[in-house]
Amino acid sequence: MANCLLSSLLCAEDNTSICYDDDHHNNIKNLETETETECCVVDLPVQSDECLAILIDKECQQFVGFDYFNKLRNGKLDIVARQQAVDWILKVHAHFKFGPLCAYLSINYLDRFLAAYDFPKDKAWMMQLLAVTCLSLATKMEETEIPHIVDLQVCESRYVFEAKTIQKMELLVLTTLKWRMQTVTPFSFIDAFIGKLDCGQPLSRALISRSTQLILRLINGIDFLEFRPSEIAAGVTISVVGQSQIAALLKHVQKDRILKCVELVNELSSGCTKSINSGTVPQSPIGVLEAACLSCNQSEDSVVESSTNKRRRLNNRTLSHLEL
Repeated sequence: MANCLLSSLLCAEDNTSICYDDDHHNNIKNLETETETECCVVDLPVQSDECLAILIDKECQQFVGFDYFNKLRNGKLDIVARQQAVDWILKVHAHFKFGPLCAYLSINYLDRFLAAYDFPKDKAWMMQLLAVTCLSLATKMEETEIPHIVDLQVCESRYVFEAKTIQKMELLVLTTLKWRMQTVTPFSFIDAFIGKLDCGQPLSRALISRSTQLILRLINGIDFLEFRPSEIAAGVTISVVGQSQIAALLKHVQKDRILKCVELVNELSSGCTKSINSGTVPQSPIGVLEAACLSCNQSEDSVVESSTNKRRRLNNRTLSHLEL
């Protein structure tokens, strides 16, 4: 019986769902740990145009869509709560020194879930639970050394959830995303696009590193949601390498979309990033999240005072309206 239950939780995806092999994937993921010099090159075969076309087709299937972006812009979705969740994810990502793909996937899962699920706006603890859940799932997808699920809740976490609560939320996220956790990201394209713009020269680790850092800075806001991963990769690549060979990317990405993304990246690089957070979202989660604790072992109305915060303990019944 236990084996049947375990097998029902297995993801049906295989390596063919993303068009690159494990060696290519792991090399891109580990570039940040390597020495960054202009002369140091990456020994990776550049992906073919056919492979890039498959990736672009898959990214269209996973794109959250302009409707989600516009709802955040127009206030129909809670942009502040979403930004607080992203800020927390990035702080925990830096705390544990996870890879860049882990950060991107965490936020990707969060946005895809919010785009597909009617999430309550007036329950701050639910967004924190979602952030912890998405980060937990991303670490399982990308990291080789994974902290205990409870230990992820650091960096001024406002709510601390028990493992079984997070695991139930994981199941809700997985089913909402239809178990499609292998996501096409800008990192899927960055090496190929740099190779095209850099006249076929061996890939420099410094170029890859600068591109990675720009992508991670972009995802701190919401403006990047307007662009597909290939468009983000193209915009970042042009900002890093230059526009002299822009025609080499037009087979894969529309020129007007590239230039619009380049403008966003250049604003980010120059520090003129007022549009990224829409001018309404706190730059740091410090002081934003209040101190409380969700516990499955206590009753809903029990309250415990401490010297520095107030902890509200709730049981799993409070999660019932999320259909966990």
